Amino acid sequence: MSKNKRRLNHPQDSEGDVIEHLSELRQHSELIDEIKDTADKLKADGATRGDLKILSRALRELRYAFKVFTPYRRNRKVTVFGSARTKPDQPEWKQAEMFGKRIAEEGWMVVTGAGGGIMEAAHAGSGREMAMGLNILLPFEQEANSIIEGDPKLVNLKYFFTRKLLFVKEVHAVVSCAGGFGTQDEAFETLTLVQTGKRDLMPMVFLEAPGGTYWKNWLEYIRTELLAKDMISPADMSLFKVTDDVEEAVDEVLDFYSVYNSMRFIRDKLVLRLHRRPDDELIERLNEEFADIVEAGKIERAEPHKLEADDDHLAELPRIAFDFNRRGVGRLRQMVNMLNKELGEI
Repeated sequence: MSKNKRRLNHPQDSEGDVIEHLSELRQHSELIDEIKDTADKLKADGATRGDLKILSRALRELRYAFKVFTPYRRNRKVTVFGSARTKPDQPEWKQAEMFGKRIAEEGWMVVTGAGGGIMEAAHAGSGREMAMGLNILLPFEQEANSIIEGDPKLVNLKYFFTRKLLFVKEVHAVVSCAGGFGTQDEAFETLTLVQTGKRDLMPMVFLEAPGGTYWKNWLEYIRTELLAKDMISPADMSLFKVTDDVEEAVDEVLDFYSVYNSMRFIRDKLVLRLHRRPDDELIERLNEEFADIVEAGKIERAEPHKLEADDDHLAELPRIAFDFNRRGVGRLRQMVNMLNKELGEI
């Protein structure tokens, strides 16, 4: 008997459960049909062989990567970016190794590009069991490091764009160490995705070597060339943290999820799932302080919506919901910080 049939015939399933599951299966089937329909349209369009090769490889890469990540979707994970050229005797290596060790001790898995340098250091710290890798196939610097090599949690990818999607989609935090063009690209893209709401809020840490200047100088550039010239808003500075202290970096990641759990849009409403229930006084303060990001109505406590059925493991969590203007993501991060602070002290 198939897994789906076993589920449908489970004696504890109510009629509503069966109907809900059938609806879920129908929606999955419709999406697969859409993918097939798109493939048929490519044929009708007379797509070139080169275009078809890109689409085919990208789809195959993502399908396999999703298969690898699926068993770990509920495990908290952090992506660590950084140079592949950093040597084990450099302070940046030791810093990344220590961060990998500390965050793994807290139960977090460490995702890197699976190469050498900072990537290998973070995996050396986390250990093989808590490591996941997204290796890019290059004519140089392409070998997976010894910690993750041969591990079933390692995915080899041809395209940077599929790799970068996975780096951000599958994790709950990003830590960037010193690196070259690739690291800068990854750091700025992650900031852009969060700032524009294309990626849910998550902690982003820029981890400096002790006494280093790499991110310190970068932060000064952000302040003088972007913030001072109104290319970003002051609240955007709340989206990330620069530090040369491993424990401070770990705390930034863990504290973000101390009360806040996750977010989801339900039609026009943004729903924040929390580990603790805000009282009337805190709700009132939220409405006073963050009225600028509420499009209409008020911030209110909320119950789980039926559209959250696929997140049933979160059903017991308290929620707040409101009409978010979708622009003030930096301010939204400040709201999460306030919730973590106020409810975390109870």
